Amino acid sequence: MSNLEWLTQAPKAIDQAAMSAASEHQQILTKPAGSLGQLEALAIRFAGMQGQLKPQINNIQVSIFAADHGLAGRGVSAFPQEVTAQMVSNFAHGGAAVSVLSKARGADFEVVNLGTVGPVADHPTVVQAVIASSTADCSQGPAMTDAQLALALNAGRERVLSAQEKGAELFIGGEMGIGNTSAASMIAAALTESTLEELVGPGTGLDNAGVRAKQAVLEEVMALHAAQLNTPLGVLQSVGGFEIAALCGAYLTCAQQGIPALVDGFICTAAALLACRMHPEVQEWLVFAHNSAEPGHRAMLQALQVQPLLNLGMRLGEGSGAVLAVDLLRSACLLHGNMATFADAGVADKSA
Repeated sequence: MSNLEWLTQAPKAIDQAAMSAASEHQQILTKPAGSLGQLEALAIRFAGMQGQLKPQINNIQVSIFAADHGLAGRGVSAFPQEVTAQMVSNFAHGGAAVSVLSKARGADFEVVNLGTVGPVADHPTVVQAVIASSTADCSQGPAMTDAQLALALNAGRERVLSAQEKGAELFIGGEMGIGNTSAASMIAAALTESTLEELVGPGTGLDNAGVRAKQAVLEEVMALHAAQLNTPLGVLQSVGGFEIAALCGAYLTCAQQGIPALVDGFICTAAALLACRMHPEVQEWLVFAHNSAEPGHRAMLQALQVQPLLNLGMRLGEGSGAVLAVDLLRSACLLHGNMATFADAGVADKSA
């Protein structure tokens, strides 16, 4: 499909028969029913997503989308924009938290450069997909043109399709972009019933005065774009970022192609919420990894009515919390697939 026609494609249906079979299988494993808690539910969900009794998670794709934000010029971040490009290099050379965690889990890792104010050198793990050096300053007008929005959404789709060709069984998106907690806060405000006062947090490390100043700027921006904030694409184009649009496109494509996605924290959940507002069935393909310490994250999780797997006080972003949660998903599938049944082990069950 060309341009954005693919956005109308419905998500793939979950295999309910596989889920039922997996649920029955859980009942005959050598343990009291329900004693593995969420791990049992995860195994059953993955059986439905993979369409098989015993799911497995061996091949993992981690794609970090990086882009700068024009709004950063308004002082909404404690760090300068040059940090985005510098961190892309750090990702590529294995020095970032998500790089370390991904390598330890044997994931296929890449960084997608969608546009940074600083130069990004070529590297085997860097995908050059530059749209512009940054989004426009959304305090003056829309963050993206129609063409830029399409390029960003399609960039996310392309990385998922590439991962699918390599046999990925799980997709993890991450992000890097100075100023993107501002974009996520405005997306959350537009799509939930929470106010910016409730949503805006320190991001990369603002003090209380900085948070108040950030909130004031975001109030101004949302007032400017009020007429365009009534649709997910309108919100994304007006106040979003290239990396958030790419993540949104990635989550939509995961659901359409039947690939489970593990969602990281605040920024990634903003992209996931946009995707779910476009197609509610997308949520069936998303597993939420952790509860970020950013205040706005909780509001979006509540709007989606989901409980994340971990609550470790993390707020780094990058996809780090999601990669950390891979071990839980793998453990759930391993237990489901490899534990003995009562009959196999010669153990009497409670009905004996």
